[in-house]
Amino acid sequence: MSTRDTARRLRDIVDNAARIDAHVTGLGLAALAADGKTIDACERCLERIAEAVVKLGAEQFATVAPDVSFERVRGLGNVLRRAYDDIDLTILFGLVHNEVPALRLAALRALEG
Repeated sequence: MSTRDTARRLRDIVDNAARIDAHVTGLGLAALAADGKTIDACERCLERIAEAVVKLGAEQFATVAPDVSFERVRGLGNVLRRAYDDIDLTILFGLVHNEVPALRLAALRALEG
């Protein structure tokens, strides 16, 4: 993968993580659960993040975010596409508030480096 493609994928992660943050800032779990549009928007952004990670590849992703499991992110994308009816909003809430910001920061650092 070329450096340009790597930068593009990292920007995709950063941009979609920022979108998620804009969607959920100030929302608690109950407010998120009551807002179908926000759930849909977050799920779509998570799908894009997962696809960007897959396109980076396991080896490249490990250099960007060594503490994040490539397989777990790829699995999340698969769940969002194929098992959407089994998504637990508590898990989604934790992802968007805890894990996505950390992944965004890792991608920003990689872009700067």
